[in-house]
Amino acid sequence: MSKSAINSYKIVILGDSSVGKTSIATQFSNGTFSELQDSTIGAAFFSKTRTVDGKEKKIEIWDTAGQERYHSLAPMYYRGAKGALVVFDITSTSSFNRAKMWVTELRIVSNLDIPITLVGNKTDLEKNRQVSNEMAYNYSQENELTYIETSAKNNVNIEKIFDETVRNIPEQTSLYIEDDTISLSNKAIVKRKCC
Repeated sequence: MSKSAINSYKIVILGDSSVGKTSIATQFSNGTFSELQDSTIGAAFFSKTRTVDGKEKKIEIWDTAGQERYHSLAPMYYRGAKGALVVFDITSTSSFNRAKMWVTELRIVSNLDIPITLVGNKTDLEKNRQVSNEMAYNYSQENELTYIETSAKNNVNIEKIFDETVRNIPEQTSLYIEDDTISLSNKAIVKRKCC
């Protein structure tokens, strides 16, 4: 019996520098967190296979650099993405404003119609919060985004942001109908009976 293929999902992580994109990726992919995280240059790649809603999914994560000098490279990394995490730091209003710019870039500039999860990271620094949950939630509702708050440091909602993003990606079907023939993955051809 042949092993069934595992669906692969490219998820890109975008956001300002130092909002915790790499910390989210490393916490998700290998369960580690480091206070001293080097800035990403260009992009970093991570992957993890996990079960979502009873099905095995391979999640391929492209963690992009947040520094302005790397901004022009971003389209190269999010091309072909099936979903995106746009991350901001809840203790930084400017990172929230930059997150909005990333959403605009994905939707309008790049014309990508993919599910976007807005991620408010660093809930472990609640006492320093500048962006209210309500403000981010309302923005998400207005722009048809999923909004989830996380702490990469404390591993809060890290798996949830990836699972929810994958759930929001439309399933690609390999079934198509042409005339009176049904084709399944271009392998089996079945004629429909006419009554």
